[in-house]
Amino acid sequence: MSVPTNVTVEQIPYGTAFPVGQDLIFVISNATEIANPLHLRVKFVAEVHIGEQQVNLSATDDIIGNFKTTPNNAGVGIFNMQNVVENYVKADHQAALFSKYKGSGTSANTPHPLHIIDKFSRNENIIRYLGIQFKVEYFDNDISSSTYQQTVIGGAQNTSIYQIFNGYVKHTDELSLSIGNWGKSWGFNIVSSTSRYITNAPTTQYANSGDYGTLAISTNSQGSFTNANHLKITYYNHSGVAYGGTDSLTLNPANGGYSSWSTKSFKQVLYVGAFPGNLENWSSNYATAVTGGLSHYELKMEDASNGQRMETFTIYLNCPNTQGYESIRLCWLNQWGAWDYYTFTQKSVRTISTAGSTYQQLGGTWNESKFSVNSSKGGKKAFRRNATEKITINTDFVTSNYNVMFEELMNSPEVYMLQGFQSDDTYAALNQYVTPVRMQTSSFVKKTKANDYLIQYTFEVEKSKTLRTQTV
Repeated sequence: MSVPTNVTVEQIPYGTAFPVGQDLIFVISNATEIANPLHLRVKFVAEVHIGEQQVNLSATDDIIGNFKTTPNNAGVGIFNMQNVVENYVKADHQAALFSKYKGSGTSANTPHPLHIIDKFSRNENIIRYLGIQFKVEYFDNDISSSTYQQTVIGGAQNTSIYQIFNGYVKHTDELSLSIGNWGKSWGFNIVSSTSRYITNAPTTQYANSGDYGTLAISTNSQGSFTNANHLKITYYNHSGVAYGGTDSLTLNPANGGYSSWSTKSFKQVLYVGAFPGNLENWSSNYATAVTGGLSHYELKMEDASNGQRMETFTIYLNCPNTQGYESIRLCWLNQWGAWDYYTFTQKSVRTISTAGSTYQQLGGTWNESKFSVNSSKGGKKAFRRNATEKITINTDFVTSNYNVMFEELMNSPEVYMLQGFQSDDTYAALNQYVTPVRMQTSSFVKKTKANDYLIQYTFEVEKSKTLRTQTV
């Protein structure tokens, strides 16, 4: 009987968590079966498993496909899984079940945009688990074998179980070549940061009163985050003195979190409604602090003993703009698949351009018993007018720490304009908060204090939705 020998996994990607926006290379070999002259049409098979929980390579319920390749001139098979796995993760747009907006729970009938949540929201799409079982396949032409004239598949070898997430790599990220379980591993070492915030933006940010936004946190078991059980929010006045009222949000389902941490994918990333609009949805302490002259507030993840488990995230409230400029707040998908935010507080210019169809209208009545002239008819008329709005926006003077996040804004495939807090119905459709836009600025020059002294950026965005007016 022909029993295939086990394949050997020669090369694997670096690490245990992969952004899908990179080459995910696996190299497989089986010199024994390739060298056997009676084993024809030898191929390597990759049985790919992707799931919301750590996949079981012995089960079949999470198999998304079998992929094959023939040995190259060196006798190995090389698989690049990027195009496969990137279809199974995507951005989170809607809040998950158990999250709330102004006290109203999220459900299938009352969905809420993620950006306007009250407290916490689980992730739904940003991360998944990946495991691959590699095998060898050949046509058995050995007359003495029980599988003679049959296709034989076997020699299984399992990979480790990995996490994949909706991120990408940059040309400046560190490329690591190291020794893995089966030989050399290859990939980008971009998930080794001690930060738990899923962003490259500064941990000190500025926002207007009423601005919405979320802060994404990695709850992976690496480090000590699994001991964190609540988020503490402390409010300060302009003298740096804390107000008496603080908020402590327990990570439980009632607040949009979970009862206990586990390896399920929806618990690996947690969104926090961190910005002023989110707090205005529910926090009386925030409202009291605003009345008393709130300067800024700090967010800290703590354990049951109030020990800090993450870096402090600080948000300062922008002073009212005395020049009357309209603030424009954008959010965009960052390198890690979460959301970054910035409020452009300086001069903004809105430009509306229109395009449409015209026709030549008759100037009188041609289908009645007598001809008459109607002064409202005749000549070239507009059949339809469609309007598109472009907005030119300017930052305030910023530090070079913002260069990375603005670069990601330029590169992001998803950019939106956010409206601030409104006194609306908690069960409204809520489609007025998030407006898709496209970046019209095509180049970005990184500014530095040495070169430019004062750093200020200008961008142009275009609303993606066309305003379609009446048809005549």
